[in-house]
Amino acid sequence: MKIGVVGTGFVGSSAAYALVMRGVGREIVLVDKNTKRADAEADDIFHAVPFAHPMEIYAGDYDALAGCRVVIMAAGVNQKPGESRMELLTRNATVFSEVIPQIIMHAPDSVIVVATNPVDVMTHYTAQIANKYGWQAGRVFGSGTTLDTARFRALLGRLLGVDSTHVHAYVVGEHGDSEVLAWSMVGVGGIPLEELIAERHTTLDQAKRDQIDQQVRRAAYHIIDGKGATYYGIGSALSRIVDVILHDQRAILTVCAQEQDVYGVQDVTVALPRLVSGEGVVERLPLPINEEETEKLRRSASVVRAAIESLNDASIASV
Repeated sequence: MKIGVVGTGFVGSSAAYALVMRGVGREIVLVDKNTKRADAEADDIFHAVPFAHPMEIYAGDYDALAGCRVVIMAAGVNQKPGESRMELLTRNATVFSEVIPQIIMHAPDSVIVVATNPVDVMTHYTAQIANKYGWQAGRVFGSGTTLDTARFRALLGRLLGVDSTHVHAYVVGEHGDSEVLAWSMVGVGGIPLEELIAERHTTLDQAKRDQIDQQVRRAAYHIIDGKGATYYGIGSALSRIVDVILHDQRAILTVCAQEQDVYGVQDVTVALPRLVSGEGVVERLPLPINEEETEKLRRSASVVRAAIESLNDASIASV
């Protein structure tokens, strides 16, 4: 099972390392415009193989992506001091317009998982390119709020004293400031959160909820302030997504994919609970959230839609 990683910066290389540590796949090829960096990352990660799982890791050009089942798209440019979000979007779109056709050409049977930020907009743009090559929509999706959902579950698990794997909670919408923590859907071991709290004769007041909300929503800012970038968490999230695809696990993940309508917002890409299989996204699941959360999700989708329109207006979206 062969995996491609395009872009060997912090996110791409961390994803490759996480794949090795988890034993996902059998062969990983790293592709980067900076071939020296790709070679170095491949060697460094390969040296960890004796401590993990048998695997082949090497660097190559786009033609080395042939035979990949999954390609992680982690290439992109860093934001310059004083650069606007729109300027960053435009520069990353230029990178994507060059790279995505190469992936499609050399790995025509793969699923593309986008990790480059802003991930919702870049996934939407990737899907626009792939659509022109006749790709099925579900074969292009982004990491979305997979990591945000994990943060939410981890914090709730810590607060409740429960292993986070038994906490069922979702973060939906934009992977960014407008994301929505779906408190109304939280359950622990099949028990609705409110029932569990009542059974324990404890409380989870608004102050605690707001604290968790901020810890999830502002996590990236906190980490970037301390170390300059986030990569271990998203690298692990990407390895989980790839594992689901390679083994056709049919898992429910909060990935982002192009939708015709999200609560009245047309043609937009945001994270929602979706069924992911070996073919990519196969189904969007119902989201029984309350009215307040529905309105927040609508606003979040509108934020992403506005960014997509800005990118289109910049005349970058025609490939």
